[in-house]
Amino acid sequence: MTKKLLRALAGETLPTPPIWMMRQAGRYLPEYRATRAKAGDFLTLCYTPDLAAEVTLQPIRRYGFDAAILFADILLVPQALGVDLWFAEGEGPRLSTVTTPGEVAALKPAEAIHEPLAPVYETVRILARELPDETALIGFAGAPWTVATYMIAGRGTPDQGPAHALKAADRATFDALLARLTAATIEYLSAQIEAGAEVVKLFDSWAGSLSGADFEACAVAPAREIITALKGRHPEVPVIAFPREAGAGYAGFARATGADCVALDNSVSPEWAAAQVQVDGCVQGNLAPGHMVTGGQKLVDETRAIVRAFSGGPHIFNLGHGITPDADPGNVALMVETVRESRSAS
Repeated sequence: MTKKLLRALAGETLPTPPIWMMRQAGRYLPEYRATRAKAGDFLTLCYTPDLAAEVTLQPIRRYGFDAAILFADILLVPQALGVDLWFAEGEGPRLSTVTTPGEVAALKPAEAIHEPLAPVYETVRILARELPDETALIGFAGAPWTVATYMIAGRGTPDQGPAHALKAADRATFDALLARLTAATIEYLSAQIEAGAEVVKLFDSWAGSLSGADFEACAVAPAREIITALKGRHPEVPVIAFPREAGAGYAGFARATGADCVALDNSVSPEWAAAQVQVDGCVQGNLAPGHMVTGGQKLVDETRAIVRAFSGGPHIFNLGHGITPDADPGNVALMVETVRESRSAS
């Protein structure tokens, strides 16, 4: 039987939706923290295939999710392109900035990423062998706009202000950087598929700071180019797109880009999304991550409401964003149990 996640991505409406969780391999799990300590630092964990595969498998063993997502980081691509990357303890990622024509020109060509990213592809190969037969394997990358915001600022920012400023002041340099990232992302995701990924996801975490023509040029157009290229090379592999906080921009995003599924954050209601987004195919989402901290009856009620709202079409249950480090693993178990019992409860 085809894996449940792949059936939903192919457009099938299932009695209960498949379920996985963004950042499901992470700091809320004691077994992750133990493996992270063994690795010594975050980048070593990402680049050590046995350890990266281990943390990817941990939530599958614990919860039996319908999909595993490769453990890596969206900033490995700029590092492979030649940008300096390090993680400051308690402060997140830091990068050498790319803001001038010369700095963009100095980036390595897209095809050059494969050698530094070979450990990531090896992690995918290990997972393809070791995952349970019923569990789908998801590869991923950051979308060009989101990755560019980190490269331009040298770090995460609350409003992506440096990227917006470069876009306004020197559009040619900004567009050149976006083009470099688009080409590299195609190469990266294609290599993940060749290593064994059955689905790939494009995370545009900062799409919500774009509007109007910028949303089309910086979120929609790169996603369309990436998905078109991937479909040309791997027509059987579905793509999930996540333009987080796109709001009304979620409507029509699948049609505009060719995505097989649109992932939703929790700022839009499932009822609205069922009417405006699910009409075009599979949707993924969208329980507020805070429920994984607070738990209780509200978690159960909200989970059931989301399953019910999307029950008329293809749906993958997930959070509206990644699970947070302060989440209670017991609340995750309650969510999974609630989703899988939702048919009889509704």
